[in-house]
Amino acid sequence: MTARTRYFVILSLLVLALGVGTGLVAYFVGLPTTALQRAGGPDELRFVPRNATLVAYANVTDVMGSTLRERLRQAMPDTPRGQQEFQDQTGINIETDIDRIVACIAPQLDGSSSLPGTGLVLARGRFNEVRIEALMREHGAVVEVYKDVRLIVAEPRTTTDDQGAVRRIDGLSLAFIESGLVAVGSTPLVRHAVDLKVGGDNVTANDELMALVESLESGNLWAVGRFDALASQARLPGELAARLPAITWFSASGHVNGGLSGVLRAETRDDASAADLRDVLRGFLALAKMQAGDRPDILAMVQSLQLGGTGKTVALSFEVPPAVFDQLGSGAASPPPQ
Repeated sequence: MTARTRYFVILSLLVLALGVGTGLVAYFVGLPTTALQRAGGPDELRFVPRNATLVAYANVTDVMGSTLRERLRQAMPDTPRGQQEFQDQTGINIETDIDRIVACIAPQLDGSSSLPGTGLVLARGRFNEVRIEALMREHGAVVEVYKDVRLIVAEPRTTTDDQGAVRRIDGLSLAFIESGLVAVGSTPLVRHAVDLKVGGDNVTANDELMALVESLESGNLWAVGRFDALASQARLPGELAARLPAITWFSASGHVNGGLSGVLRAETRDDASAADLRDVLRGFLALAKMQAGDRPDILAMVQSLQLGGTGKTVALSFEVPPAVFDQLGSGAASPPPQ
């Protein structure tokens, strides 16, 4: 593994840890403390189903304006494929149209365990509803009215990339639930968000999850989730599932500025499981320090990893200094070795 590859892997793992379980949040990172409009989380939580297994918050404005974003743009100037496909299909530019988002993953609303969970994104921002609907209809979407709300439904389709490979694009629905708030995701969850507009049993009635939300430290990105439920929905191979630590809940909070810092927490089933997990993480930290070698910038990041927690709680704090992203950028700009 080259040094540049190692840097990228370390950074990717840290970012992945903050967004674990939700590809939706890969598009939108960051959450401001100003998004907390009432105790216990943002107002958009009232549109999230009670049985959500993961809830994440993001502030696009805060992160897109950060110096970290500019560093990453210089290192990787191409627009991510998923972000471009989202804009092509919905007409929504993530970077300019959206202020903040709330995203979730939830089991099938009918209680079925034979299918994986479904996802929903609630985006607060400025949207041209007429243009977005017209663009989606041009791409084959149809409009239906559900409880006086217009749902724009795009069915699953396939496309062929430049190499001739056939790729499947999952279906989704979009609805403007109220002024400046759009719901995008699986059709059942979008319909359910419309149901919750007039009240109902939403995620704020989930005491366990909301206790974690209320415990999160201030930052500009965070997420909470039911680890065991997400792992079961992922249908992992039996051998891998047996090796997973006995984690029930996890949470992550972070701050994006010139660099990236944050805290990952895991709630295990018992004290013994937490002790085992700490042992595993100590081994990982020792290996990471060895891999850092004589690179002061990477070593500083690795040394910032602090293991903590008591009882059933395991915590790992980290800090990725700006110098690491500068190194990534310079590596991307350097020509490959001959």
